[in-house]
Amino acid sequence: ILSTHRRKEKMIKFSDLLVESEKIGFDEFSAKRLKGATKITEDSKKKGGPAMLTYHHFVVKLPYYKKASEGKFNLDEAKSEFKENLDKLCKLTENVDIQQVEFQKLVGKIEVLGELIIKHS
Repeated sequence: ILSTHRRKEKMIKFSDLLVESEKIGFDEFSAKRLKGATKITEDSKKKGGPAMLTYHHFVVKLPYYKKASEGKFNLDEAKSEFKENLDKLCKLTENVDIQQVEFQKLVGKIEVLGELIIKHS
């Protein structure tokens, strides 16, 4: 268990990250996320096995981050696709009629679209 002082330090560092995130522009934010998602994708693919679920979750995010980092993000299209994917997830999970890889890909898309919509707004 962290001491109160260490918890406060960690909370301050986290809040600094949030403030820093607000300072950078949308394109730069997207470029940084693309870099991180690319590294996770590459590392998980090298590991293989169970790490492939992580690969499938992150690889679908790459084209979205790339497009956003190049200034080609369309908020209306993103909102529409977000809703379509969320509806699809709800329908697929009604009877638990979904496979693990399909689930990872779908949730990855929902996450990246949601994140970019929030950051853009």
